[in-house]
Amino acid sequence: MKRIIFLALVFTLITQISWAARAKIDNISQDPYVAALAIDADTGEVLFEQNSGVIAYPASVLKLMVLLVMVERIEQGTLKLDEMVQVTREAAQMGGSQVYLDPKEQFSIEDLLYALIIQSANDAAVALAIHVAGSKDGFVTLMNKRAEELGMKDTRFYSVHGLPPSEGQKPDQTTANDLAILGRELAKNSDVFKYTSVRERGFRDGEFMMRTHNHLLENIDGCDGFKTGYFKAAGFSIIATAKRNGVRIIAIVLGSKDRKVRDAKASELLSKGFAAVPPREDTEVIVSKSEPVQAAEEQAADSEPRETPIVEKDPVNASRFGRDILMFVLGLGTGLVLCLVLAILRSGRSSRRHRRIV
Repeated sequence: MKRIIFLALVFTLITQISWAARAKIDNISQDPYVAALAIDADTGEVLFEQNSGVIAYPASVLKLMVLLVMVERIEQGTLKLDEMVQVTREAAQMGGSQVYLDPKEQFSIEDLLYALIIQSANDAAVALAIHVAGSKDGFVTLMNKRAEELGMKDTRFYSVHGLPPSEGQKPDQTTANDLAILGRELAKNSDVFKYTSVRERGFRDGEFMMRTHNHLLENIDGCDGFKTGYFKAAGFSIIATAKRNGVRIIAIVLGSKDRKVRDAKASELLSKGFAAVPPREDTEVIVSKSEPVQAAEEQAADSEPRETPIVEKDPVNASRFGRDILMFVLGLGTGLVLCLVLAILRSGRSSRRHRRIV
């Protein structure tokens, strides 16, 4: 614990020094937001739109592109979740949100992906980028290439973390339209939700507790992703998604001046989306008597809470249960009677022996 506190103080000092060298950019945040968009993830249908083509700063939301690049390579087999990543000095010196990586440490790709999304750790983003591409710039090239392939025509990444740009560097830029494309692509890969749906998780063997910045996970039914982002000039942004009754809605809010307003607007967009799109599956839960374990697992895996199904009692099993109770009672009664008889007989024998002795 003392080591963590010491590292936190050191990195805070480094952060303050590095922040002094940040480039000055215009503050674009607005009330209630710069842009907003809600879509049906399956069809791409736009359910709500306001300024969805306006350029904004994604901040840490861009870490979702880092996640996409990583999970796609894991799926292709070029990376493995248990592959160890050596922390570099460059990664350890990153400011902002972090898990306080040390150059003496190694972590698995899986651990760093959880840190990237839950804690929004900038040091984890840099460590992963250097491990995969050899440098931050090399990984940024991969991010921009993937964005171009997806058709994110107004997006340009200059960093792997989304922090305010350094002196002489340009700010990352995107639009709600482009983030909707990214969100739809992420939703196609179920492994993504393994990271984006987690509210808290221990890091470094539980020594450091990571907690998500996405408060909608605990407040919106069916919400299982994706991510938030913030720095002062960019405002508060979020890509949120939830799934109910076979329908997945993606809501995007960019550049809000207030975090609570951002979350409220994102929640409102999700609600409007579900109201506009009819269910795509029968939500009735049928419990099979022959496969109770499978039915229970399927219910637990569904992101939308469901009412506990009412299962009628089997009359045959009920009658058997009644007979079993009756036989148990009769057996118990018979046993007690036999014990009483034996006690009386023993008592009589003892009395006769006593009279003979006297």
